[in-house]
Amino acid sequence: MSYELIILLGTAASIGFFHTLFGPDHYLPFIVMGKARRWPLFKTLWITFLCGIGHVGSSVLLGFVGIALGFAVTKLIDIESFRGNLAAWALIAFGLVYFVWGMRRAWKNKPHKHVHAHADGQFHVHTHQHIEEHAHVHEKENSGNITPWVLFTIFVLGPCEPLIPILMYPAAKENLSGLLLVTLTFGAVTILTMMSIVWASSWGLNRLPMKTMERYTHALAGGSICLCGLAIQFLGL
Repeated sequence: MSYELIILLGTAASIGFFHTLFGPDHYLPFIVMGKARRWPLFKTLWITFLCGIGHVGSSVLLGFVGIALGFAVTKLIDIESFRGNLAAWALIAFGLVYFVWGMRRAWKNKPHKHVHAHADGQFHVHTHQHIEEHAHVHEKENSGNITPWVLFTIFVLGPCEPLIPILMYPAAKENLSGLLLVTLTFGAVTILTMMSIVWASSWGLNRLPMKTMERYTHALAGGSICLCGLAIQFLGL
């Protein structure tokens, strides 16, 4: 293994970690959606893993095609930039729609009271929510929920910007095995970092007292995803 390849492997691991850590779009959608939809932690991590595979895999495929066909790196950067804009707007749109739906649901699920009169002349007040119980049953029965597929599609669109120009093209000058090793290192560190942050954040979030905010979890999830997309599009995160 050459010195240049060792440097590239270290760079791939570092970029994979920090690129993920400083990109909230890599983990925030899974944390808030897992909380809002009450996914078990295993399901949240499994969806995170699959979306990570789609996220890294789409850029890897583009990079291999570009290298095989001899495309200039600038052309692939332009394609990745276009995909990045598309993914950011998709996050914004998905988050906004989900926020509106969540607020509508929260309003319908507003607690209200009923006064019951008994034969002996006594009264008691019963406070309840009509929608919540029905909604929970419906969500459990709806095994074909499209939310994970929406997230997967958005993550396939989202590029790993540093992968092709900084790692794949320099590694391709070494040899094919070096290219594969560098790509695998970047992908593994990226996905492992995504899952680690999602696991730690979800574990902590599930232990916070959020009973009073429970009916707003869907709206909060949608708002967080929308803000995440806006930050990517306009702040370059």
